[in-house]
Amino acid sequence: MILTQTLLDFFIETRKHTESICAPLEIEDYVVQPMADVSPPKWHLGHSTWFFEEFILKKYKKGYQVFDTDFSFVFNSYYESVGKRVVRSDRGNLSRPSVEKVYEYRSYVTAAVVSLFEEPIDPKLEAVLEIGIHHEKQHQELLLTDIKYILGNNPLLPPYANTYSEHPHESASQEWIEMDEGIYEIGHNSDQFCYDNELGRHKVYLHSYQISSTLVTNEEYLEFMNAGGYEHFEFWHAEGWHWVNTDLIKAPLYWYQVEGSWQYYSLEGLQKIDPKAPVTHLSYYEAFAFALWKGLRLPTEFEWEAAQGQFSWGKRWEWTESAYLPYPNYQKADGALGEYNGKFMVSQKVLRGASIATPNKHTRPTYRNFFPPSARWQYTGLRLAK
Repeated sequence: MILTQTLLDFFIETRKHTESICAPLEIEDYVVQPMADVSPPKWHLGHSTWFFEEFILKKYKKGYQVFDTDFSFVFNSYYESVGKRVVRSDRGNLSRPSVEKVYEYRSYVTAAVVSLFEEPIDPKLEAVLEIGIHHEKQHQELLLTDIKYILGNNPLLPPYANTYSEHPHESASQEWIEMDEGIYEIGHNSDQFCYDNELGRHKVYLHSYQISSTLVTNEEYLEFMNAGGYEHFEFWHAEGWHWVNTDLIKAPLYWYQVEGSWQYYSLEGLQKIDPKAPVTHLSYYEAFAFALWKGLRLPTEFEWEAAQGQFSWGKRWEWTESAYLPYPNYQKADGALGEYNGKFMVSQKVLRGASIATPNKHTRPTYRNFFPPSARWQYTGLRLAK
């Protein structure tokens, strides 16, 4: 647990950063929802605020008056035990409440939370507040990737910000890191913050393996494409092959053929593909197919965690070959907060590391991100193993 004053500063810093992400937006950008997985920026601003109101202020602030009784219905995401909510795919239909009203809501709730620090903080409150801060940090990453999807589906492909760099080079030479056969400990093991799905530190037995020191680059992925990787079914799971043919997938998300050469949309606008940058916006299906085409494989999440101290990570979320399952002795929290992770432990693949969109103070080697195999609007890439 962190000190009370530090926690207050962390809360205020986090609230400000969310709004700074939205600063480059036009007012029209706040409501757009091109697909169900992408939430409008206005909704992210409201939902991350509702979390503090619902789980902290209603319970811990005496005499608290909710800002608007309709906002729980509007900004609840998936918490069944909290009550009814807007269907996820309908979030883009919320022209009201206005953007101005949502910012008023944020100010109102932020001030109310800050006022709690005028008295000694209950340790239970402190724990939930820390979850709320990291919950908002998760939404900061989602907010940035959702903004990219919104602007990247605008026919004009407008830039978000001219100073944003999302394609850092893999400057080191690729090497194979040798990992010995043996027993390794996996899972969170400190008093720093983590999510419940990281708990239950346990031992796993790993056969000897090798893992790449670098991520797969655009240059390498283009070789797969040019070799007909999207046309040959033998590299794909049946489900992945169905996805490729149903959705007519020919390249990573945001890639376009422009006058005979590949370009991609980035937050700085449409650009020529940088061959040395790590490939991104891949589904698990594509990551698996590329690895099989190379005669290699994806690492399991346990292999990744055991080796992560020997390579640089954090540019891309890295698909693993692990299903998202509970660790031994996993305990789901009581009440609505118990819905945070546990109920999603089905039909998901684990991703490890972080991405260039992950905010500061929100990364650690045991972090278990998870998405369905077809998802690729996040900054997802891959590291090979053998």
